[in-house]
This record gives sequence, structure tokens and C-alpha cells, in this order.
Amino acid sequence: MTSLQRLAELARAQGGLLAAVVRDDSLLGANGAPAHGPAQIASAGPRAEGNRERYELLMEAIYEGYLLHYAEPRVVDGVADDLCLLAGDRLYALGLSLLVELGDIDAVSELADLITISARAQEADDLDMAEAAWLAGARSIGWGQSASHRIAKELAFANAPEALAAMRASACA
Repeated sequence: MTSLQRLAELARAQGGLLAAVVRDDSLLGANGAPAHGPAQIASAGPRAEGNRERYELLMEAIYEGYLLHYAEPRVVDGVADDLCLLAGDRLYALGLSLLVELGDIDAVSELADLITISARAQEADDLDMAEAAWLAGARSIGWGQSASHRIAKELAFANAPEALAAMRASACA
């Protein structure tokens, strides 16, 4: 079962509006699962050791929440525009609750920064920065925050011109 299928199953189990708009599992097969997205990056790191599936699932939930706010979601379908924010917020909360159960306060803090940076990038129509922030943030969650990532985040928060290059480098560090 792919991480997207597990997310769909979890969303259905939650009931309510979210359960009613989850795509059919046949649309979430192996071809629909990212090979190397934020969830896979975070769950591959040493900080996720012993909880890889859980990290992958919670990151999929949070990333799907982000996609509902700003892009094309993968798991949720048929949500009216005015309900996308609510469905996205529900998935953010679901993913964060799974993370809190793991007691990973550092990852909660990293996700707060990641969500803020990517939202600001979306507001500025800087899709490259939003994508780089997700990849770098996922790496930080899986491997721990590096000095280069701290600097990249400082540059992003300051809207510095070199922030994108720093964030991309941080994603690969």
C-alpha cells in the first residue's frame, strides 16, 4: 500500500467532510505515489528510524494540506474552492497530531517554519522557493537541521535574493 493510499484510508477513518472527498484507491496506486517527494525524503532520514511509515504518512498528510491550499491535491478530489482551505487545515492538523504523538518537537518547529516559508513564497508567486522549502524542510525533518538550513531559513524570512540558492543547497546537504 502506498503512502497516499494509507493517507486516504486514514482520512476516510476520520469521517466527516474529508472522508467524503477522498479519491478512489484505484487512482492512488503506485503510479500516483511520488518516488522522491517530501514525505519520502523525511522518512528516509535517520531521525525517522523505527517510525519510517509513520513519518511518511504524517508528511503526506501535511503536504496534501499544503496542496489543497495552493496547488492540485493528490488524495482529495471534488472539494469546492471555498472548502479547500478547511480540508487543507484538517490535513495539516491530522499530520501534526501524528507528529506530536511521536514527540518530535524539533520536527514540529521545522514544519512551522516550512509552512510559513512556503506560504510566503506562494503569496509572492515564487513557486521555485516553495518547492525548495518543502524539499529542504523534509530533509531537515529526516536528518536534523544543519547550519546551512538555518541560514537558508533566515535568508528566506528576510526575503534575501540568495534565499532560493541557499534553500536548494540545503535540500541537498
